Amino acid sequence: MKRPRKRAPSVAVIDIGSNSVRLVVYESMARSLVTIFNEKALCGLGREVQTTGLLAPDAVAKALTSLRRFRALCRVMKVGRVHAIATAACRDATNGPDFIAKAESICGVPIEILSGPREAKLSALGVVSGIHKPDGIVGDLGGGSLELIDVRGNRVHSGVTLPLGSLALQDLSHKSLKRAERIVKTELSDVAQLKAGGGRAFYAVGGTWRALARIHIVQSGYPLRVMHGYSISAPQALDFARRLRRLASANMLANIEVVADARRPLLTYAALVLEYIIRVAKPKTIVFSTFGVREGLLYEMLPQNERSKDGLICAAQELNELLSRSARHAEELIEWTDRLARVVKLRETDEDRRLRHAACLLSDIGWRVHPDYRGEQTLNLITNGNFGCISHQGRAFVALSVFYRYAGLGEQNEPPAIIRELVPPAMVERARLLGAAFRVAHLISAARPGVLPATHFRSQGRKLMLVFEHRMVDLVADRVGSRFKQLARLVGRSGSIVRR
Repeated sequence: MKRPRKRAPSVAVIDIGSNSVRLVVYESMARSLVTIFNEKALCGLGREVQTTGLLAPDAVAKALTSLRRFRALCRVMKVGRVHAIATAACRDATNGPDFIAKAESICGVPIEILSGPREAKLSALGVVSGIHKPDGIVGDLGGGSLELIDVRGNRVHSGVTLPLGSLALQDLSHKSLKRAERIVKTELSDVAQLKAGGGRAFYAVGGTWRALARIHIVQSGYPLRVMHGYSISAPQALDFARRLRRLASANMLANIEVVADARRPLLTYAALVLEYIIRVAKPKTIVFSTFGVREGLLYEMLPQNERSKDGLICAAQELNELLSRSARHAEELIEWTDRLARVVKLRETDEDRRLRHAACLLSDIGWRVHPDYRGEQTLNLITNGNFGCISHQGRAFVALSVFYRYAGLGEQNEPPAIIRELVPPAMVERARLLGAAFRVAHLISAARPGVLPATHFRSQGRKLMLVFEHRMVDLVADRVGSRFKQLARLVGRSGSIVRR
């Protein structure tokens, strides 16, 4: 029986935004954050700041009530450490300092009022923490402001903040879309950060842009409901943004049920800003990120050696430890498939290799499920898993690899076509190959450590051999041989078992 792991202290972020006030509690400070609680209240603190200079009294009252609940929740959950931040509305409003003083008294911790450049940097760090090797412009659209900042890998450049948040734009334009369009066009026409966006990605951060992604996912019939990493081409996004504006002019946004009532009026402004960003920056793709300021804040606090780790592999290792029969066996499986890839001269990019390693770590997470449903359940768990640093195509590849490990390679056990269609045919074949390798490895070892290192691959002409060391020869059986031959056929070889 596994001994329960010593749990690290949980950590929470209270985020006082211009539109929403949110509490997110994470299991611990880690490279791959695991959310254990997430609640927001749409208070609208910034809805009148641009015209009156003040946080609205009813919004203040609602926000303070929410903060009392959040503080009580942190006590009930025994959160180890609480961090609190506030953004555009609180830094711009004349009565912002008075509100922050009351909020700090309730929360019991200092509240960092983020400057525009600081907010931009944290948004970019959030994308760095949740997107593998990002390259593009990060745009964080809040209620009060829009932050734009260039990111390449883990390098973050200087950012800019603009008064184009959805609430701020609604306020400045007095709810006139024509006036709002003139404001957006003026503000974005000469932004240096956007000029470097041509042909790269634009990373859309913020709740209202996530709402746009949710609508697009539903309307397009896309098979995954995971918003993080959801990517569409710039022409598609431009067409979608224009279509939303037409719906708004026809007063049809109220029919969009997948978005909260309080956020629907802001969709048009978010679509307008996105449309002009695409026109000016000319990005190749729009990638939606659920990782933003909060995740960037915690990522910044990690030691450098933790920040440099691969977020996907860290998430897969965590699930491996929690759900697999033996965490060490999965690590040995990585080495075993590394040896197989070398012997058969499997062509892999760095990305192919990291996805294969992640699949190895997740290859035994379905063992507690009824055998008839292991393939289906693990497919759903991986494709919809709450982790970052992997594209939707990568999710589908890893999920298919583990699916084939459980369901087998027969035509009667094929996964849903809508999942297979997320990856090109060559990736599907590689997933089948990896699934076949898992079927051999787990049959040999029963997922116990110490067995796979005693088996070796050897190639001789068109023949692929699996060699068992003398101490493991009793594990050889006809079923092992037939599965290995199936694996060998997938790499264009004949296969045989050798007893040393």
